[in-house]
Amino acid sequence: MELENKIIDILKSIYDPEIPVDIFELGLIYEVKIDEENNVNIEMTLTSPNCPVAESLPKEVENKVASHPEVKSAKVNIVFDPPWDKDMMSEEARLELGFL
Repeated sequence: MELENKIIDILKSIYDPEIPVDIFELGLIYEVKIDEENNVNIEMTLTSPNCPVAESLPKEVENKVASHPEVKSAKVNIVFDPPWDKDMMSEEARLELGFL
């Protein structure tokens, strides 16, 4: 559980280039799975399939998470089911972007 919190902190340091909110608060991270060897699998989505960072953002997430000393490997799986919408954002993110 402690490692998961550290990974979430890393995810909160990565921002969607089009929206001034981190990818965790945006609701783009669906699941963080850590196996007993500290291999990390992350299910995430993008704000749209045509997102301009569709290739670079998952790589950035993998690289940043994998760079943590306790993490053996990191793999990002991009999913579009369920499709992302603004209701998946945290209250904090919606407030910051004026949706509340």
